[in-house]
Amino acid sequence: MNLSDKILDFLISVDFKGKLPTAIKLLNPYQNNPTIIKICKEFYTKYYSDEKPRKLILGINPGRLGAGSTGLPFTDTKRLNDICEIPYNDHYSHEPSSDFIYKVIAAYGGPKRFYEDFYFSSVCPLGFIKVNHNNSKPVNYNYYDDKELYLCVEMFIINNLYLQKSIAQSGDQVFCLGTGKNFKFLESINNSLNIYDKIVPLEHPRYIMQYKAKLINNYIDEYLVKLTQ
Repeated sequence: MNLSDKILDFLISVDFKGKLPTAIKLLNPYQNNPTIIKICKEFYTKYYSDEKPRKLILGINPGRLGAGSTGLPFTDTKRLNDICEIPYNDHYSHEPSSDFIYKVIAAYGGPKRFYEDFYFSSVCPLGFIKVNHNNSKPVNYNYYDDKELYLCVEMFIINNLYLQKSIAQSGDQVFCLGTGKNFKFLESINNSLNIYDKIVPLEHPRYIMQYKAKLINNYIDEYLVKLTQ
């Protein structure tokens, strides 16, 4: 079984059956969604049909416009079509985080070279949406945004950290997107369980695009230095 098969088996089967806090809904892009499964099959077959280990990069959890729309971490429909050359026309999504990540990928040498060396996933492989009582638009919610939510999904996160390490065969180092809460929570888990010898934090793409857009090239350089050390 090659890496593509392992990743697809994981995505098709991953689910959370526990109870979530009131007003928090699960975002599982893969469950009962043949369109997203088709996208994932095309993407992972294209870039991961081998048995080579990958360095693992962990984001937070899927959001509605990135993995929530394509099933692929940090790949919105714009990047899926224009850069990965995997046609998808059901709807259009543009995610700033995806924009930054694909700038890094371009600087690294393009998607073929990048995905030969790296595999994106998330600390929590499924996402969450907060539904407000006033019928306003649902918003993305992170696993660490609410203590009650984190306690509900803690064991799910831990089990999948082990599983993702095994799938990627990533060795004793992992890259963490987010130098704040995502890094803090992952580091806390790792201090207790010693899953990895080293966690390398990288500034989260969303933060860069929202607050540090004038320094994008500096952050791209920083990513490349840390990813290739």
